[in-house]
Amino acid sequence: MTVLHLADEGEAADLAAFLSRLLHYDRGAAVRLQAAGTALAVFGRPPSFEVLAIRAVRLAKPYENGLDVTLDVTVSAGELLESVDETAATAAVPGAVTGPPWAGVLPPRGGWRPEAGLPAPDALRAMVGAAVAEFRRRTEELAPERRTRAELDRIGREIWSRTVGDTGLPVRAVHAAQSLGFLRPTAAAPQDAGLFSSGAWLRLRTAYGSIAVRRGTGLGGLDLSVR
Repeated sequence: MTVLHLADEGEAADLAAFLSRLLHYDRGAAVRLQAAGTALAVFGRPPSFEVLAIRAVRLAKPYENGLDVTLDVTVSAGELLESVDETAATAAVPGAVTGPPWAGVLPPRGGWRPEAGLPAPDALRAMVGAAVAEFRRRTEELAPERRTRAELDRIGREIWSRTVGDTGLPVRAVHAAQSLGFLRPTAAAPQDAGLFSSGAWLRLRTAYGSIAVRRGTGLGGLDLSVR
């Protein structure tokens, strides 16, 4: 079994927290792991948000049992979480699973360039709070006979598909970043958030992880480069 040696207990705890949040939205969640050297990228897709979430994890050393160059595999998020040993700062890579369609459709590794117009993290968190409050208010105002799943979904799509200023980034991407712990404020970590683009992709990046989405389409269309 391949064992990942994480840089420290904090990296193990952050990985476990990320996996737990993904599993909150999808108990059967899968994640794609890509690593080379001492850098590991963990990709997941929380279904409520229609975005890709990427958590970067620092490794203390390459792998045991033969995988000493690269790793690229899709696994069960639940099984990976169960294998995380925070005290030892290790995680065992579970057996591969048949990946969902999104696992073969990842953002490009390079070619990212900065985009202007992204508000500060405090303003982004306030934006999400206002959108949540609006959704709650509008759904509570519905007459009981109109409070159907279709109507709730329609209101949600209208709110979360709005863009952040002129950036083209949908508000749902910011909501995902906050819900997955990527926008949390702490005294010890940098508070900067950045917006980057590469081709049709936009990427919201913080000190804790990234949210990637295709400009204007989310992930609904799979006419993307598969790798």
